[in-house]
Amino acid sequence: MSFEELYQVYFQEIYLYLKSISRSESVAEEITQETFFKALKSIHSFDGSKDIRAWLFTIAKNTYFSYYKQNKRDTNFDPEGNSIILESKLIINEEAFKIHQFIHMMEEPYKEVFTLRTFGELPFEQIGLLFEKSSGWARVTYYRAKKKIIKYMEESGYEKY
Repeated sequence: MSFEELYQVYFQEIYLYLKSISRSESVAEEITQETFFKALKSIHSFDGSKDIRAWLFTIAKNTYFSYYKQNKRDTNFDPEGNSIILESKLIINEEAFKIHQFIHMMEEPYKEVFTLRTFGELPFEQIGLLFEKSSGWARVTYYRAKKKIIKYMEESGYEKY
């Protein structure tokens, strides 16, 4: 597959992923372009042993985090549509800040899996691909992260989650 075909096949998917985690069309466009620029520069190092889609998502994710570190921006989160109690509680500012503080301090891979699932709205299958693991691994890791957050919040004196 040529790079142009790769761009045409995956551009929209990468853009939508970045739009979902950045909540900004302009930021998503900028980071998507940067993602494909980085992919073009390093395509020679891609050996084909991994899924090219997972490789592109990894570049996109890393580019997104670098962008926000450089610009010191906060991500915006809109929990609308999430039926899980924990995610819906993120709308309450004080609790949201406390949860974000804890997520920031969480160890990997819990931190990233929870972030990709909750804020990036990625399915477990895609999260598993990013980590070169199974969707079951992603699901278990997400629920363990969620339990850690719930335990932390309960120990901090917030109402039962």
